[in-house]
Amino acid sequence: MHWGLIGASTIASEHMVAALRATKAAPRWVVSGSADHADAFARTHRIERATTRLQDVLSDRDVQAVYISSTNEKHREQALAAIAAGKHVLCEKPLAMTVAEAAEMVHAAAAAGVVLATNHHLRNAGSHLAIRALIADGRIGKILSLRLHHAVHLPPHLQGWRINDAGAGGGVIPDITVHDADTARFLTGEDPAHVVAQAGVSGMGQGVEDSVMSVWTLPSGAMVMAHESFTHAFAGTGLEVHGTAGSIFATGVMTQRPVGEVVLVTAAGREAVPFSPHDLYQRGVAAFVNAVRGTGAPAADGRDGVKSLAIALAVREAAVTGARVNVGYGGL
Repeated sequence: MHWGLIGASTIASEHMVAALRATKAAPRWVVSGSADHADAFARTHRIERATTRLQDVLSDRDVQAVYISSTNEKHREQALAAIAAGKHVLCEKPLAMTVAEAAEMVHAAAAAGVVLATNHHLRNAGSHLAIRALIADGRIGKILSLRLHHAVHLPPHLQGWRINDAGAGGGVIPDITVHDADTARFLTGEDPAHVVAQAGVSGMGQGVEDSVMSVWTLPSGAMVMAHESFTHAFAGTGLEVHGTAGSIFATGVMTQRPVGEVVLVTAAGREAVPFSPHDLYQRGVAAFVNAVRGTGAPAADGRDGVKSLAIALAVREAAVTGARVNVGYGGL
């Protein structure tokens, strides 16, 4: 399978190029708004062709799929162009700037008969898969609550537009809250009904929030408490799932690497839970390729991307207005 990389991004450089090649996929093109950056990226990663023109990629009949990791405001336009050209699309989160735009992408892919997937890497982690299996097996009984702690310090090389440019989709909510939203949905199988939130700005950047805390109510009555930040250098990350028969404590697992630890606590005591140390991105790419071949489903499809975005945008609205906000999922 030949791929076009739309965006010469850090995540493509650090994770996705290797993941594509590990699954026998070949990055054939890289697109960037800067010719110099595209050329340098192509040389570094031994990619055959570099361009600033999206159409160069989309007109190449040998390209079957594209991976989109440009800035957030470009995702919709680039994905719709790729879908119209008959390309399968793996897109970084958030899918778009609004729920309506993201839903439009889902409908367009369905009409064109191509695969649209969201690159929610955390649901590919061995730790998260193990936690989900514990819940599904009834080890903690009925879920009562979740706590998602995803407060980190955004490193300088990732700052830029993420902390300074609301128009490009910057802010901790579209960057990290979407991940926690997908994690809650992946583990519980529920879509939050409404949220309350409060956000803060520390001065790290300009014009966007860099910390947020929120509480979400699930249809079952279970609650989710989420904390995301760009400014917490020493907080660590983790999640907890509490049920009527036990609790799961996972530390260091909200990450791109297969690290951390998971502990199950029940009346019988504490139990360390083993999990697979596989590469998150390789598993996600493999699932996407299987979906294209008609032998499986993406780890996170377009609807998953719409729903994680819907939750994140509801959190932002709740933080701005100070009111409880019902989550609207764009009819999906």
